[in-house]
Amino acid sequence: MKLFPYAFFFFAYYGYVGIFSPFGSLYFAAQGMSPAQIGIIMAVVQGTRIIGPNVWGALADARGARVRILRYTAVLALAAFACMFWAQGFLAFLLLMLLINTFTSASGPLSEAALVGALKENLNQFGRLRLWGSVGFIVTVTAAGKLLEVWGIQSFVALCCAMLLLVVASAWTLRETPLPPVARNKTSFTSLLRLREVQAFLASACLMVMAHSALYVFYSLFLEQLGFSKLVIGLMWSLGVVAEIVFFFFQAPLFARLGLRLLMLGSLALAVLRFLMIGVAQPGIVGLVLLIIAQILHAATFGVHHSSCVQQLQRWFGGALQARGQALYVSMSYGLGGTLGGILLGPCWEAGGAHMVFFVAAGMSGAGLALAWLSLRWQAQRDRALRLQKRA
Repeated sequence: MKLFPYAFFFFAYYGYVGIFSPFGSLYFAAQGMSPAQIGIIMAVVQGTRIIGPNVWGALADARGARVRILRYTAVLALAAFACMFWAQGFLAFLLLMLLINTFTSASGPLSEAALVGALKENLNQFGRLRLWGSVGFIVTVTAAGKLLEVWGIQSFVALCCAMLLLVVASAWTLRETPLPPVARNKTSFTSLLRLREVQAFLASACLMVMAHSALYVFYSLFLEQLGFSKLVIGLMWSLGVVAEIVFFFFQAPLFARLGLRLLMLGSLALAVLRFLMIGVAQPGIVGLVLLIIAQILHAATFGVHHSSCVQQLQRWFGGALQARGQALYVSMSYGLGGTLGGILLGPCWEAGGAHMVFFVAAGMSGAGLALAWLSLRWQAQRDRALRLQKRA
C-alpha cells in the first residue's frame, strides 16, 4: 500500500501527457501555427528537459527533498498552464511552453528516482508501478479524443488544467524516502561522465528520442493528413500504450530470460522498422494495417528501451546519485534529443512531406543502435578488465 501513491502520481502525470502530446500540435495548428512553428514550440517543450531535470535533480539530491520539489513544481506548472487561456500568437505560446515545461520537467525523473529509492534498488516492481502511467495515458488520450470531437479543440487547455490539478493532488500523497547514509560517499558524478560507455549510452538515448520526436510532434498531424478523425487518432495512440502496458507487466521475467543487452539493442532495431513502416503507410487498408503494427511496436521502442535504460543507469548512478543520474538521462534524451528532433524534423516535413519525417527518424534510430552496441561493448571490456585486476 505504501507504493500505491507512486502509481497514482504516474497515472495523473502521464494522464496529462496523454492529452498534451497527441493533441498539443493540433491545438497549435488550430491557433494558426505552421508546421515549422509547431516544431519549434514542441522542441521548446523538450528543450526545457536539457537543463531543468539536472537543476531539479541536483537540488533534490543535495537536500534529500525529491517529493517536496515534485509538489512545488506541480503547483507552479498548473498556475502557468492556466495562462494558456489568454495566450495568443507564436511568441506567447513559445514563452508559456518554456515556463510550463520547466516545472513539469521535474515530474518524470524525480518521481522515478523517488520510486527507485523506495524500492531500495530492487527494481522487480518498477514496471508494474510505472505501467500506471501508461494506464493514465490511455484513459486520457481516449477520453480526450472523444471530448475534443464534441467540445472542439479549444477545450484542450481546460482538459490539460484538469489533469494538472490531479497531478498536484497526487504529489501530496507521496512520502519522502531518506537516502541511506552509505550512499552519500560513492564515485563522483563527473568521473562517471568521463567514461566512454556512459557517453555513448547518452548519445544513443538522445538519438532514440530525436527519432521519436516524429511521433510526439508530427504523428497526430500525419494521421489527420491521412484522413483520420481525432477519435481514431486518440485510439491509435492508445493502442501503442496498451502494448507498452503489456510489456511493463511482464518486464521482470523478460529481463531475467533475455537480458538487458539483447532487449536494449532489439528495441533500437525495432525502432528502425517501426518508423519505416509509418513512413511508407498510405490511406487504405494496407496503410492502416502497417500503422497498427507500428503502434504495437511501441512496446519495444518505448517500453523496452526506457526500462533497459533505467536499469543501465542504476549500474552507474546509484544511491545519492540516483536523481542526478535519472535527470541526466532525461535531459540528454527527452531534453536534447527531443529539442533537436523537433527543430530538425519540422523542415523535413516542409521540404519532403510528412513521410520524409519518419524516414529520417528511422535513420536516427539506426545511429542510436550503433552507439548502444558500442556502449555495451565498452562496458563489457571494462568489466573484464576489473575482474582481471581483482584476480591479480
